[in-house]
Amino acid sequence: MLQDPQGRKFSYLRLSITDLCNYRCNYCLPDGYSCDSKPDYLSLDEIQSVVSSFARHGINKIRITGGEPSLRRDLPEIITAIKETPGIEKVALTTNAHQLDRKIQTWADCGLDAINISCDSLDPRMMKAIIGRDNLAEMMAGIDLALKSKIKQVKINTVLLKQYNYKQLDHLIEWVKETPISLRFIELMQTVDNTEYFKQNHVSADEIGQRLENSGWAQILRGKNAGPAKEFCHPEYNGHIGFIAPYSKDFCASCNRLRISAIGKLHLCLFGESGYNLRDLMVKGRETELDQFIQKILQDKPDTHFLHQGISGSTTDLAMLGG
Repeated sequence: MLQDPQGRKFSYLRLSITDLCNYRCNYCLPDGYSCDSKPDYLSLDEIQSVVSSFARHGINKIRITGGEPSLRRDLPEIITAIKETPGIEKVALTTNAHQLDRKIQTWADCGLDAINISCDSLDPRMMKAIIGRDNLAEMMAGIDLALKSKIKQVKINTVLLKQYNYKQLDHLIEWVKETPISLRFIELMQTVDNTEYFKQNHVSADEIGQRLENSGWAQILRGKNAGPAKEFCHPEYNGHIGFIAPYSKDFCASCNRLRISAIGKLHLCLFGESGYNLRDLMVKGRETELDQFIQKILQDKPDTHFLHQGISGSTTDLAMLGG
């Protein structure tokens, strides 16, 4: 298994297959997606190559991210290929719910094990104010279909924003009383171009955790392949509540995940300065070189990010690497 100099072991890979996104979420891409040249994303063969290499290193969970991964027409083939890779036990997907109600069954049939769906409000007007679209009805229909499908785990991601959905927190928590989902509140993170927005909208996730504990919620132990969320359960609720708190103490101590960008760069941290290009090695006959290069790179993984100092590396927006 891959291990860094701090002794952290890695079993989880976040694989971006596109940085293209069709939404204008005000916390990520308020001006929409822009690109100066035609993007050259990883091909299916390259994806199979790099996933196989990480599987040989003990990675057993792959999360497909974007941008918005559903914008790739070959997403079903990508899910199938990853699912069939020896050593991969779990394939997950993060989506903004674009055409979710039309596509969820196909993804389930391809072997998708888990899905995270971005939903920042249960109020159509608030949703439009945050993401720039009025598609809450379609999103809720897709979530309902996901819960009825073969997909084992359905999670909802909600970015808490002080000037927007924070006042609806109680309403969101009540949603899981009858709905068997895991609702995770994500602490807003500062990026290169959102400093003023961050100051106006940041809500401490530690505050949410304390609020849950004061209301009878109990923390659940994290699984070995779990992401960074702290998750809570309550005896009177069918669903769970979680939160991701990148500004909390020792957040990076339990890091178990690595990231591959849509153009084949390995990123050791979401908020690192740069990525390491693996693409030239994602070809038949260079498997050993790829394996050795990945092991070498991991020795450069830093102890922690520097978000507390207002340093977000080269991350200009969260669509770059799927958050």
